[in-house]
Amino acid sequence: MKTRIVLYIIFLLLAFSKSSFSNDQELENKINKNLRCLICQGQSIYDSQSDFAESMKLVVKQKIESGMSEEEIYSFFKIQYGEWILYDPQLNTKNLALWLLPILVFLVGGIIILTKFGVLKKRL
Repeated sequence: MKTRIVLYIIFLLLAFSKSSFSNDQELENKINKNLRCLICQGQSIYDSQSDFAESMKLVVKQKIESGMSEEEIYSFFKIQYGEWILYDPQLNTKNLALWLLPILVFLVGGIIILTKFGVLKKRL
């Protein structure tokens, strides 16, 4: 009877410890996929095997273990390397033109195509 109770306690401890490990691992993978490797062209540190990427992975792991949130880790890397380090930068006044430029090009291109084929001339 006592061994069953001990086994249940061990099982529960392993189950809870594994879930917190998997949550940390998921967060670590998410952050690593969103950080750009400065050595490799177009690769995240998650995909890269360069020494730089490996050291950044260790820093991310240490920051998570010290209790930093995802945003705090991104802020740390933005201060160190600039906004370019993130694959998914936040919308702000500095990069507003980069977010709006594709939409404007699409709209202007659509107007040119519609004008070229005479669709807009008939309606106007």
